[in-house]
Amino acid sequence: MRHSPVLALLLGFVSLIGAASLLASPASAQSTLFKSRSTQSSMDGSRSASVGGSTSVPYGWIDFCHRRPKECKVPALPAANVKLTARTFRILKRINQKANSAIKPVSNFDHWGTMADHWDYPVDGKGDCKIYALYKRKLLQEAGFPRQALLMTVVRDLNNEGHTILTVKTDKGDFVLDNMVDQIRPWNATGYYFLKRQSQQNPNVWQSVNQRGGTPKTFANAAKLVD
Repeated sequence: MRHSPVLALLLGFVSLIGAASLLASPASAQSTLFKSRSTQSSMDGSRSASVGGSTSVPYGWIDFCHRRPKECKVPALPAANVKLTARTFRILKRINQKANSAIKPVSNFDHWGTMADHWDYPVDGKGDCKIYALYKRKLLQEAGFPRQALLMTVVRDLNNEGHTILTVKTDKGDFVLDNMVDQIRPWNATGYYFLKRQSQQNPNVWQSVNQRGGTPKTFANAAKLVD
């Protein structure tokens, strides 16, 4: 499919960002209170979604990078997971609920007057699912969580409609922060169909998932997972 000159320019912009990220040296380590090495060997594979190869970058992320280049001109970093403890789980719950209550839900078209995806922070206190997820990602980074564990994720919701959530990679599996639900849930308790998400190493690279996240259910066993 042929891209418009503007979209082609934006795609080229993100490609340059990705290349620069891969060449950059890693930033100084983030708080070790939250970080553990990324490994699947010690956990049930179903707790973490399996990702495939690189896939198309959502237009909304490309546009976000164009308007906020400092958010995307970042170094590539080794994959890292959050160490899931009672403390880190409380922070996840607090930030998920804070964002869900602070932002007034409004559709992309009603908010921005365009059908093209517009990703941003809640600069006016309003937004759709992408605004919620980006804000949670920002707040968690400010709380010391490693960027590599906070992945913007595109899914199909229970109505088979496009939806964006934040996946948090932990040493106990993948958890989801969702503006539709205040509860923190494992990815495989959502019932969503996971399409793609950011790479752990480079947020400007997106990877395919193409997996159903189990069946929707209430998750009441978090205490059994945290240290």
